[in-house]
Amino acid sequence: MSKPRTCVATYKSHHAADEAVKKLQHAGFDMTKISVVGNDYHTEEHVVGYYNTGDRMKAWGKVGAFWGGLWGLLLGSAFFVIPGVGPLVIAGPLVASIAGGLEGAAVMGGLSALGAGLSGMGVPKDSIVRYENSLSAGEFLVLFNGSEENVAKASKTLMEETEHSSVDTHQDSP
Repeated sequence: MSKPRTCVATYKSHHAADEAVKKLQHAGFDMTKISVVGNDYHTEEHVVGYYNTGDRMKAWGKVGAFWGGLWGLLLGSAFFVIPGVGPLVIAGPLVASIAGGLEGAAVMGGLSALGAGLSGMGVPKDSIVRYENSLSAGEFLVLFNGSEENVAKASKTLMEETEHSSVDTHQDSP
């Protein structure tokens, strides 16, 4: 039996992250295994608000169509304010991992709730710091979590077919 793995790709813009999700969708990947994280939720975009009904969330603002489209595809959505990283919009199974990590964040070596959620998906601490820095710089993360074989395929798809800043895979500890 293969161990669960996570592929994390960073993107400079919401357009590039959106394209990555669409590439994964068109390649037949399970959309319930994809998460997107970004902090492109700034006040200068005149955001009026957001709401969550079940697994659907809607936003108004400059990138509302981007997030609205992703929330329609991905399972779960949330808006968190993470100290040191700032306000983040998150869609996908990482939401549940972060919610579970909120309790353990203080126990996990001072990681933020986002860090605890990523750690729960097998991402090592040094990579978590790099991803938090990327988010602080306005980049986006696209994550795919699954079997070793599926993560390898997703990683290959993202590396070959998208304009990424980086693509990394991480394996859960035994």
